[in-house]
Amino acid sequence: MSSADSRDGTEHRLIAERRRKLAELREQGFAWPNERRRTALAGQLLATYGGHSDESLEAEAVEVCVGGRVMAKRVMGKASFIKLQDRSGQIQVFLQRDQLGEAAYRRFKGWDLGDIAWVRGTLFRTRTGELTVQAAEIELLSKNLRPLPEKFHGLQDQELRYRRRYLDLIMNPDSRRVFERRTRIVQYLRAYLDAMDFMEVETPMMHPIPGGALARPFVTHHHALDRDLYLRIAPELYLKRLVVGGFERVYEINRSFRNEGISTQHNPEFTMLELYMAYADYTVLLDLLENLMRSLSLAILDSSVVHWQGRDYDLGRPFRRLSVEEAVAAANPSLDPGRLRDRDYLRAACERAGVPVQAGFGPGKLLIELFEKTAEQQLLEPTFITGFPAEVSPLARRRDGDPFLTDRFEFFIGGRELANGFSELNDPEDQAERFREQARQKAAGDAEAMFYDEEYVTALEYAMPPTAGLGVGIDRLVMLLTDSPSIRDVLLFPQLREPGGD
Repeated sequence: MSSADSRDGTEHRLIAERRRKLAELREQGFAWPNERRRTALAGQLLATYGGHSDESLEAEAVEVCVGGRVMAKRVMGKASFIKLQDRSGQIQVFLQRDQLGEAAYRRFKGWDLGDIAWVRGTLFRTRTGELTVQAAEIELLSKNLRPLPEKFHGLQDQELRYRRRYLDLIMNPDSRRVFERRTRIVQYLRAYLDAMDFMEVETPMMHPIPGGALARPFVTHHHALDRDLYLRIAPELYLKRLVVGGFERVYEINRSFRNEGISTQHNPEFTMLELYMAYADYTVLLDLLENLMRSLSLAILDSSVVHWQGRDYDLGRPFRRLSVEEAVAAANPSLDPGRLRDRDYLRAACERAGVPVQAGFGPGKLLIELFEKTAEQQLLEPTFITGFPAEVSPLARRRDGDPFLTDRFEFFIGGRELANGFSELNDPEDQAERFREQARQKAAGDAEAMFYDEEYVTALEYAMPPTAGLGVGIDRLVMLLTDSPSIRDVLLFPQLREPGGD
């Protein structure tokens, strides 16, 4: 018999034993009680009374009601200890047969690790100095039928941690801290933008036409309307409609969906912050994002230095700024910087670099393919990359005096893109022509090209003021600020392949 078969057999026996205990409890009238209430959390008790002496606690006679999951149990004849875990941490409980009574103590001895219990008692300090609740009354609230992972190693199977996140959160304090920090990060972003007079809004998640990004959408069907709809790939075109309507500073922390690959950086559904600011251009957002990143790090980490995957990144220093062409030239010293808009020259460079090239690629697309293949991974320190070609930026304003480029930037750190922003294209005729070009590319087989959005062009025809827009990947931002190597580590329920799949 293999060790895995042995473990499975042991688990089945433990489950059967716990089900037998539950059946006996039901016969005794156990009905998953719901009337017990807590008066304190473990963390609150430790923070408030952790420094009190045993004499002080005895004099105060502090009575508390606590509840949580049994994470440790040590039975010593007529007296026992357990550890209860709630959302704030763990507190020790001391149980004595003489104080609880024979029947209650006997029932307690049948409790298992993972059970949910309630305790009323008073605080004292043990001989080892640990703050503890002396139980005067106890009750089992919920019976755990499946054994928890072995306590000294926690839940180490990475795949199982993702599939059964609830077990991961029970067993791994570090995992809980990641998601607590994620919540704090999002709260900070909201407070930062609210203080700048931005208004948070909600836009549709089902779109008649997918738009706002170059990506393959998910398709769904609305039966009552008998039409296909698309899960949003970005909220951009709806948010800019609001700018047209007079909401001059708007943002949305949104869930978006892209029918693309799964990796350590990509999940089919993900969270973005998108904001739009009228009477601003992309340079305003460069400064806004740099200040936001710096202040966020100080608020969350109490430092401007971020440690991520073995390397420190100092957000306190001015961020580096390079154009796409400068970054490509720096990463490919053999290339002629003066020929980075020459289609044939770029095609040959891409082929030498092993970049797949399609017949319809123009010089702008070839330049970006070369940038993504050879330069991105070298952008370790906080860096703004500016000057993206218009060919790959269908919603960005062309640069005055250089129509090959747009006033667009991306922010990189640790070799990964974290944000994308630009001066918005508000010329409806230019936007219509860009959409038509995207439609031609889609007809030629580009699944990520945009549709022609006539309603959005109509909105622009009512005049949108000069506007700058920014999108920030929340999941990647959380990865950075929690030192997490994979996007799956910062999503409570990441999309996973079927067990046993490739």
